[in-house]
Amino acid sequence: MTTQNIYILGIESSCDDTAAAVLHNGKILSNVVATQEVHQKYGGVVPELASRAHQQNIVPVIHEALSRAGVTKEDLSAVAFTRGPGLMGSLLVGTSFAKSLSLGLGIPLLDVNHMQAHILAHFIDEEEFQKPQFPFLALTISGGHTQIVKVSDYFEMEVIGETLDDAVGEAFDKSAKILGLPYPGGPLVDKKAQMGNPKAFPFPKPKVDGLNFSFSGLKTSILYFIQKQLKEDPQFIEKNLEDICASIQHTIIGILMDKLKKAVKQTGIKEIAIAGGVSANSGIRKTLHEAQAKYGWKTYIPKFEYTTDNAAMIAIAGHYKFISEDFAHMGITAKARIKM
Repeated sequence: MTTQNIYILGIESSCDDTAAAVLHNGKILSNVVATQEVHQKYGGVVPELASRAHQQNIVPVIHEALSRAGVTKEDLSAVAFTRGPGLMGSLLVGTSFAKSLSLGLGIPLLDVNHMQAHILAHFIDEEEFQKPQFPFLALTISGGHTQIVKVSDYFEMEVIGETLDDAVGEAFDKSAKILGLPYPGGPLVDKKAQMGNPKAFPFPKPKVDGLNFSFSGLKTSILYFIQKQLKEDPQFIEKNLEDICASIQHTIIGILMDKLKKAVKQTGIKEIAIAGGVSANSGIRKTLHEAQAKYGWKTYIPKFEYTTDNAAMIAIAGHYKFISEDFAHMGITAKARIKM
């Protein structure tokens, strides 16, 4: 199949962001995201409210994406959508819309695994960003996932390590909640950490076999530590917030890096990419950048706009599916849980 003039519309609706992007031959023409503010007062995503907001946002977001790209729906070669994993109600909105659009326009439908798409975001055609060479290791870190993935080809991916309980993004957000920071707390911990001493308060690292992760024990130890300190000094958080955040971040990054070093040793692969929402964290980006000189790795850090949930990553995954003619059928359904 010719790769000339492939226009892919990507639709992402796995959680609380409604997103649409238009990709032309691997280059992004538009990438539109509507973020739902409604969840902030609840301290987390409310699934029912998320799916309702997707229903309100999806038509204007897709219209805006086509408009910014300077194309019409008739120019599209195919529609790519997030099939899963994610919140079922949210996924159904994107899936239903994508199927209707595909059917109405008579163009192929492309189902995309959300976690694969986070990794494939590295292949979006950006002049200043290099693409990883196969095989490479991807550290996928988000609010719902923490995985080390061996990537041998665009859709040949093997999870070689994953979290046994909480995801790393959850660990950041729950730590922030313990400290009284508003939702989403992960970016706020990162911001405060940049001004604190990372070695002020040592937190224990969990002992987990192989390449798997665990963050629930760390979260509990942070909770007990804070409760103990507040009994002695009710102003403890206020006086030490930056140092506490820096110490939490330092511990989490240490856990991730220990496993990554182990994975490199086991596989012999020194091409390392990070992906997912938590890869926007400044401390993780800095540490991975330093690892290039320290360990002789070749590291790949995505553009900020391709780290959190976005449709550009769905579109690039769809692009490679379109080239290999891996089309979805109209009977396809959304799946809240789906394997890599």
